[in-house]
Parts: sequence; structure tokens; C-alpha cells
Amino acid sequence: MKTWQAMSSFPVSKNVSRMQSSATMAAMQAAQTLRAAGVNVCDFGAGEPDFDTPENIKQAATAAMKAGRTKYTSAGGIREIQRAIIDFYQREFETEFQPSEVMATAGGKQAIFNAVVTLIDPGDEVLIPKPYWVTFPEVVVFAGGTPVFIETEETDFVLNVEQVERAITARTKLIILNSPSNPSGRVLPPNEFRRIMELTTERGIYVVSDECYLRFVYPPAEVFSAASLPTELRARLCIAGSFSKTYAMTGWRVGYALAPADWTKAMLKVQGHSTSNTNSIAQWAAVEALNGPQDSVARMLAEYTARRAWLLPALCDIPGISCAQPEGAFYAFPDVRGCLKNGMKTSADFAQRLLEEEHTVVTDGAGFGAEGHVRISYATSIERIKEGVGRIRRLAEKINA
Repeated sequence: MKTWQAMSSFPVSKNVSRMQSSATMAAMQAAQTLRAAGVNVCDFGAGEPDFDTPENIKQAATAAMKAGRTKYTSAGGIREIQRAIIDFYQREFETEFQPSEVMATAGGKQAIFNAVVTLIDPGDEVLIPKPYWVTFPEVVVFAGGTPVFIETEETDFVLNVEQVERAITARTKLIILNSPSNPSGRVLPPNEFRRIMELTTERGIYVVSDECYLRFVYPPAEVFSAASLPTELRARLCIAGSFSKTYAMTGWRVGYALAPADWTKAMLKVQGHSTSNTNSIAQWAAVEALNGPQDSVARMLAEYTARRAWLLPALCDIPGISCAQPEGAFYAFPDVRGCLKNGMKTSADFAQRLLEEEHTVVTDGAGFGAEGHVRISYATSIERIKEGVGRIRRLAEKINA
């Protein structure tokens, strides 16, 4: 009987071979491996809420299944989810979209993927401010484009229009903005966002605005969507949104894109040949998420606010570590370069030693384009946060002794 033999070398396509593996997925795998071995892990790697999906949303999914809403939908989603998204932006930002400008996607990540691959050709440049979400440059590479990174450390990871203008070349076709930011938690001030949009409009550059953490902003910073800008500044704009963070629906895989009708039509073509439609049941759950009670969002934000208030001073009190103040999301992005000594040269070394010696998971900042930093997710209980920070302190004191 013949047995299947694995190929000695799989012929990976050039586009995929140029892509890097996800640093966030690596951190998640490290935590899972330790837990499976029975280790008491402090996991600061997960980029997802530690809250359960609200009960009214789960009940809407159950009702959809019982009603037989388990069939294919159109690639852009059911009319009800399109209407719910349009109504949300009308309520919150007093802006109008048409059904031809909105589509449901399998998470915010697919919205970003669709937007990039429908726009970028080989040789096109895409501006990506540092630090960036790990997927941004890899999607650009997959599309055959060239990521061009904008350094923002001199402005504490808050992008400004002057930095964008210096980075623009004749080949620049797109810029990807992310506010609140993953990994830094920094929020782009609305007036600066508008100035950047005015510049890109003047230069004929397209914009993808990743707004997956839209609702998680800490006063005095303001909740802001690019959707609230005047119509003339939105002619080349695609907004990528998600239900994952706001409604603790990471596993449901439902997001959306808002873009001009022609761009949306192209994205529908891509989605029609990749995932077809977003999960039909998740779409009905998402309708309830937007149309139903919003108190769960306020509860999550209040809890994140309390965690952040404890975490930031505690991190900055650790020898060799400093941390800028995040105004949104649920991440801290401390600078650990003061701990890179005694044989440790990179933030990856720090993260690995923390994992091995203290069983604490953080994500190496190099994967986000910011060597010398690590990402800490405080989407975990305050008890685990305090335990984990104690472990980080123990390692830092050992290094700096």
C-alpha cells in the first residue's frame, strides 16, 4: 500500500514567501503551549476582550438559527446589516452612506485585505506609520506593493501631517491610518486627522482608516471617525470597522467596509471569489449589536479605564521601562530598551526571557515595526495584570541588579 510522502520543499508563491508570520499569533501560540503544560501563565498577548459576547447578541444568533437564516447571503451582506451600519454612522457621526457603499466582511481584517488588494499594483507605495498592526505591511506585500514606513517615535507615536508629507513620493497610492492604534493605543487628534485627509485629497492619495477600536477612547481624547469628515475629503476613503472589540465578538468574524461605490464594487468582486459572504448567523447577531442596548460597551470601557489607571504608573515604576500614555484601545506599549543589557540585545530577547523565566507573555514590538518595545494587552483581569506586572518587575530588577 502506498503512503503519502510529504514534499521536501513546497513551492510557496513569491507573494506569500515575502510575507512575515504574525507576531501576535506567535504570542498567542506561546501562551497556549504553556497553559497546555499546566503552567500558571500571565498572558498579555491576546488582542481580544476578556468579556463574553453580550447575551442579547447571542440570543439574536439563536433566533436567526431557529428561523432558518443559515443560508448564503449576498457577498455584501444582508440588507439589515447594511442598514444597521448606515444608521449607526448617522446616529453617531451625522453622516450618510448608501447601501452601495457598505459591505459586511469576515472581520475587520478582511475589509483591510479587500481594500488593499483591489487598489495596489506592483510598484505602488503604501505609507504605513510606525508602529503598525502586524498585518498592514504583509497585505501590501501580498498585493505586490511596497510598504513605506513613517517613523513617529519623535512624536511619541502620534502621526502628524508633516511626517506624512515628507514620506510622499510620486509612487504613493495609499496610506493606512489606525486610530486608536494597535499596538500603541495612541489616538490621532481629530484636527490632525483632518489635516492629513486634506493633504491626501490634494495629492490624490487613497486612505484606509482602520477603526476597529473606534469606541474605546479615554477622555479627554475624543471618539472620532473619518466618516465625520466632509464629503469631499472622503472621496478616496475606505473605513474598516469591526464588531470584534466593541462587542466582544472576536470569534464571530464579522466586520464591515465603508467606501465609495466603485471601490466597494471591486471589493465585492474579491470577496465573492474568496469567502463569499460573511457568516449569515453572525450578520444577524451584528444587527442586534448595533441596534440593541449599548450598555455593554460602556461597561467594558469603564473596566479598561480602571485597568489602565493602575497599569501605566506601575509599568513606569519598573527599572529600565518607560511607557507613553495610550488614549485608546486596550494596549500599553512600553519601551524596554533600558533592560537590554547583560546579553540581551533586542525586545525579542526580553520577551523570550520573560516567557521562560516568569511565564509571562508579551508581544515583541519588532513585529509592529518598533524594536525595543513590547505590547501589553490589558484585556485581562486586574488580578492577572497585577501578577504579571510583578513578574515583569522581578525580571527587570534581576537584569538591572
